[in-house]
Parts: sequence; C-alpha cells; structure tokens
Amino acid sequence: MPRVCTRLATLEQLPPRLRRSPDQRPGVLSKPMQAPHASSEAVRRSMQANRRVDTKPELRLRSAIHKRGLRFRKDYLIRVGAISVRADIVFPARRIAVFVDGCFWHQCPDHGASPRANSDYWRLKLGSNSRRDEAVSKALREAGWNVARIWEHEDTIEAAERICRLVADQG
Repeated sequence: MPRVCTRLATLEQLPPRLRRSPDQRPGVLSKPMQAPHASSEAVRRSMQANRRVDTKPELRLRSAIHKRGLRFRKDYLIRVGAISVRADIVFPARRIAVFVDGCFWHQCPDHGASPRANSDYWRLKLGSNSRRDEAVSKALREAGWNVARIWEHEDTIEAAERICRLVADQG
C-alpha cells in the first residue's frame, strides 16, 4: 500500500471544493498526496535517516551561538494567526525566529538539486516547501517577528555572528 504524506499546494492547484480563503493560510494549504516508493533500498534508508530536529548544521549553529553567551529555545512552536510553525532557534522575548534550511529540502539556489527518479513528485514537493517557507516568513514578519534563514552550507561562525548582531539590534 502506498504511503501518504502531506504536501502544501497553492490554492490554484486545488479543486474549488477544497479551497479556503487566503487569510486562513496565506498562499498554501495542506492536502494529502501519495508519496512514490523509493527508487532503491539505499534511497529508502537515506530518506528514513533524515531528521526533523537536531540536524548537524543546526547543532553546529546552536553550539556557536551558545558559546557567544546567547540563550534560546530550540524547536519552539510559534503561533501567528492561522500559521503554526516550529522554528529551529527562537529568542521569544526578542521575537526572533531562526530557521536552518537544508539545501535539498528548501531548494538552495546554489546547491538545490532535483532528483531524477520520481521527478514530478519531487518538483511539486520541493516547490511546495519553498512556497511554505515564503508564506511562513511573511506571516511572522507581519506579526512583528524578525526571521533569519540560514542555509546548511553557510559558514557556521558567520551565521552565528549574524544572529548575534540581530539579537543585539533587538535588545
């Protein structure tokens, strides 16, 4: 039996009966989509090993920020209107949300690559991730949050310094 995962689609991609007004979920909407079977056993194992939290780039960045004396919340739930999102690193009192984005999952302009196997599925899935990222960042900014998006390939020290400057500016 095929696995079912959730993907976010633009309103235009949905049949009229499933559409909601944009103010309920800006630009995106959850809808079930069937994920294809992995193209090989190695791919299946690799996909199962992906972590939602505590990725290596995230751990390195948190460690660098902590060494600079900053204290924060990790994997912190932020609710803004109809949007609920877990940011990787959050400074709640200063309303700063930091997301550490993987190059593959969030379509890095420098390193993002589209898989050749199941390309139609991945094109929709990865495009949906990018649209969701944009909608979440926009909603948070409109609610008065500062949003920092760090690519996994960015230099950890430079990213930590950027976050420290952002925190200092808000202090």
